[in-house]
Amino acid sequence: MKDFKIRRSIIKNPVIISTTVAGQIVDKAVENYTDEDFEKVEEQVRALATLTMALSPDIAQGFIEYMSEKALWEALIEVYEGNEDMKESRQDMLLQRFNMFNYIPGETLEAQLQRFTTLTTEMNISGIFLTKSEINKKLLNALPNSLDMNVVVIKKTKDLNHLTLAETMAIIKACDIDNKQ
Repeated sequence: MKDFKIRRSIIKNPVIISTTVAGQIVDKAVENYTDEDFEKVEEQVRALATLTMALSPDIAQGFIEYMSEKALWEALIEVYEGNEDMKESRQDMLLQRFNMFNYIPGETLEAQLQRFTTLTTEMNISGIFLTKSEINKKLLNALPNSLDMNVVVIKKTKDLNHLTLAETMAIIKACDIDNKQ
């Protein structure tokens, strides 16, 4: 979200335009709004519209009762990120998937690498951060048997603590191309 005003509007509580009458705070009549008041309201409307438009129609339908951008934002977080127990369960499930990650017979190398990238991205989004070495070793150990000799060479000649996942994948792809020639 690049528009800071919209982001700020989502984070803070809805702005209620009010005034003081006889020592009491009351809602300000629309006909008495200043240009600044209208800007605040328009900012909120833009924020709500931005959030709503970002949702697919079928998802937006489930959140139609939320009339403020903050309430909608909090409801989306609750539904899609969940509470602490749900986050912990998601992390446990992702770690289990990582630990069990392996080559699937008949799968192309490209498909396996894509599956691994997706998994590590999901882990990062969920707050699971592993070392480069852990990630690289897991990927290398999960490659098909046809790349076993290459895996041994990579492990012996490359510093897995400093290679990024993208660099490791590039090396694996290069080895695969060499093997096919």
